[in-house]
Amino acid sequence: MRFTWIYTTWPDPASAEAAAGALVEAELCACANILPGMTSVYRWQGEIETAQECVMILKTTETRAPALRDRIMALHPYDTPCILALPVEAAASAPDFLAWIAEQTAVRT
Repeated sequence: MRFTWIYTTWPDPASAEAAAGALVEAELCACANILPGMTSVYRWQGEIETAQECVMILKTTETRAPALRDRIMALHPYDTPCILALPVEAAASAPDFLAWIAEQTAVRT
């Protein structure tokens, strides 16, 4: 089984936390880490912008990543959210940690 971390940014901790709860509840990810207090500097519609955001990192399996991405798109307040899927090449605490992710994101019948 292959694993994926999803990196996404959110406008504030409250919206990130609400989304994280919904994503974990739906078993699309095993865990969401929310890192508040990030300053983003970027070009948007021809202008340089600066904004306070937060980062959310979601731990899931490669097979659940597309459904997770789609749900993030549905929950996200931005028109063009940052959603990056990063493959996990190795985990120092494997296999127990990866087995936990697999268990939490298993498709139930």
